[in-house]
Amino acid sequence: MTFLDIFQYGFLLRAMAAGSLIAALCAILGIFLVLRRLSLIGDGLAHVTFGSVALSLFFRLPSVHAALAAVPCVLLSALGILRLAERARIYGDAAIGIVSSLGIATGIMLASMAGGFNVDLFSYLFGNILSISPFELVQTGVLFVAVIVTVGLFSRELFAITFDEDLARTSGIRVDRINGVLVLLTGLTVVLAMKVVGVMLISALLILPAVASLQLARGFRTAIILAVVFGVLSVVTGVVVSFLANLPTGATIIMINFLFFALAFALRRLRR
Repeated sequence: MTFLDIFQYGFLLRAMAAGSLIAALCAILGIFLVLRRLSLIGDGLAHVTFGSVALSLFFRLPSVHAALAAVPCVLLSALGILRLAERARIYGDAAIGIVSSLGIATGIMLASMAGGFNVDLFSYLFGNILSISPFELVQTGVLFVAVIVTVGLFSRELFAITFDEDLARTSGIRVDRINGVLVLLTGLTVVLAMKVVGVMLISALLILPAVASLQLARGFRTAIILAVVFGVLSVVTGVVVSFLANLPTGATIIMINFLFFALAFALRRLRR
């Protein structure tokens, strides 16, 4: 099989298309989350997503609709993390830990009550990007457009609170509202990324492209562009390499992301 023969398979093309869209979203939001030290919110919401998927499978919902069923629970949990941090007087990482542990415990309990872990649940735990259906590709495209439009509408506010939240507040920006928008967008992206790399590795897809780009970029816009490039390249390369070498696709994507980070870190040291 030659390299060009790979592009004759429809499921590989769907995997690359959906994975590239999701990687771009993770890269853009990852920049904001990493700079605000909220990068682990992706991990916490991923655990909630696992609990939501277990709930949908417990009620015997079709697996193709499991991601859509998880959206309301994940969005409510994202807002719950903010409210806990604001009203319970605890730090953000503690709020993430509370919601994360509740989500994973709920998922394990529901999976046990449903008769144990089945193939569908394992595909969400560890990702199964090669099984993305045409319906899921369309679903990914619609949510991608929705998230990108929202980020564009609130780009100035997101930039302001990322670098100085107190100054943004005194400038008249409704910081609580923008924080809510950021965590809701992250929740939607986590639900999408679940099928690409799985619940266990979602946070890496949010963090690694962002931190790799921050090693090289000298401006905010450049950092976002580089993060998107790293994210998309890692998905496309990971799909091809995993298919040719018969490796787990989600894990391969993350390993390539880490390779990009290591190269970026080395280039930064050499440049200094």
